[in-house]
Amino acid sequence: MGNRMRAVSLIFGMCVAAACSLEPRLREPAPPVADVWPIPATTAAAVPATAPAVTPATTPVTTPATTPAATPAGKETAAADIGWRDFFVDKRLQALIAQALANNRDLRIAVLNVERARAMYRIQRAERLPNVSAAGIYTKQSIPAALSNGSPPSTYQSYEVSVGVAAFELDLFGRVNSLSHAALEQYLAQEESRRSAQLALIAEVAQAYLTLASDRELKRLASDTRKSQQDSFALAQRMHETGAASGLDLAQARTTVESARADEARYEGNVAQDLDALTLLVGVTPDPAMLPQGLDVELASLGPPPAGLPSSVLLRRPDVRATEHLLRAANANIGAARAAFFPTISLVGNAGSASEDLSGLFKSGTGAWTFAPQVTLPIFAGGALSANLDVAHTDRRIAIAQYERSIQAGFREVADALALSDTLVRERNADEALTDATLSAYEISQKRYHSGRDSYLNVLDSQRNDYSARQRLIAVRLAEQTNRVTLYKALGGGWLEKSR
Repeated sequence: MGNRMRAVSLIFGMCVAAACSLEPRLREPAPPVADVWPIPATTAAAVPATAPAVTPATTPVTTPATTPAATPAGKETAAADIGWRDFFVDKRLQALIAQALANNRDLRIAVLNVERARAMYRIQRAERLPNVSAAGIYTKQSIPAALSNGSPPSTYQSYEVSVGVAAFELDLFGRVNSLSHAALEQYLAQEESRRSAQLALIAEVAQAYLTLASDRELKRLASDTRKSQQDSFALAQRMHETGAASGLDLAQARTTVESARADEARYEGNVAQDLDALTLLVGVTPDPAMLPQGLDVELASLGPPPAGLPSSVLLRRPDVRATEHLLRAANANIGAARAAFFPTISLVGNAGSASEDLSGLFKSGTGAWTFAPQVTLPIFAGGALSANLDVAHTDRRIAIAQYERSIQAGFREVADALALSDTLVRERNADEALTDATLSAYEISQKRYHSGRDSYLNVLDSQRNDYSARQRLIAVRLAEQTNRVTLYKALGGGWLEKSR
């Protein structure tokens, strides 16, 4: 007990001399992930400059061209420093993103939360300064005869003006400063959360835009396929009427028409839902001229990251930085909880003038002042102070776990996107070759059927294979571009408008 009292006395003396802070020194934990991602990054050579051309029988499926500026941007500039206007090269998409940033309600809430956190920090910071106020008091009092020791009743009045300081705490142990520091870190965390919300919004708008483009491309494919198959069905009807085709051939020809018509209706519904989703994200009804008609251009520009990209780039992600600030705030709260064990010194004082007459308020001899410093030393609080300190320590451990979890989650997002970058390129190349092959098979089966060498069932199978291959090709092109947006978001880019 004696040693503890001596330690407290020593700390007290040091704090009185230097107005110390009792915040523990924060050592940020090392990122609980590997130094580099466990897979090699996609190289520029893996992406062909122009995909092989495909000549479809029903509808053209255009191939996105690689943006020339994509590779230099990825190699020379970190993703976190690439502005979204430099990443998304499609002008219509840029306009939609700008509208979303101005009108999206979720982002507006995030901005208002930042303003609220800033105001809360200013309130907490104000406690580090004395609260000076002026007061004017007029008092009129009637004293009855019963309280005047036999004197007749009397009436007294007085006037008083004063300027004073109310309960200003001398922050000898850094309690107020620690609380101010915690409020500052919470404000900075809220600002990073706003950036994270902006980054997520930009990515969501781009993905909704890409999905709309894909569904419109699929709808056009289904519509062109239906028209083509209607022509084939009409030909099959004429051949059936002349006896050149069987009833089975006619029924099979009709199945392709109805299947394409069902797909056309389904994709039309998907397009309507995509428009609703995009409208919600943008915050206003988008101009039809700003909407894509098909997945016919490359919308995103991000060069492949260099091989051996260090995982430390995750520390620049807004969500990771937000948890880092919350960790610092929790650490500052420990300092405030420690300071609660020591005496609190408050100053209360005022100076002014008092007089029975208003005209004599500022005359000589009417000056008055009070000075009442107060020292409060906690003696017994039922364990509340110790429990409060335990809570602060636990909050810091929770904040450390959240910080490490955000890094691990970001590591996985980047690793997944990098893993798909190469596989989606190879999958697209394979699907383009498959589409070319199914088209050739479809054309050959038609010729063999018209020459009487094959049944219509072979034509039907080859047509279905060709139609399915084109749908797969559109889907993989959507996945490829969406994955690039995901990688850009995962690396922490997108909350800047222009590259640094």
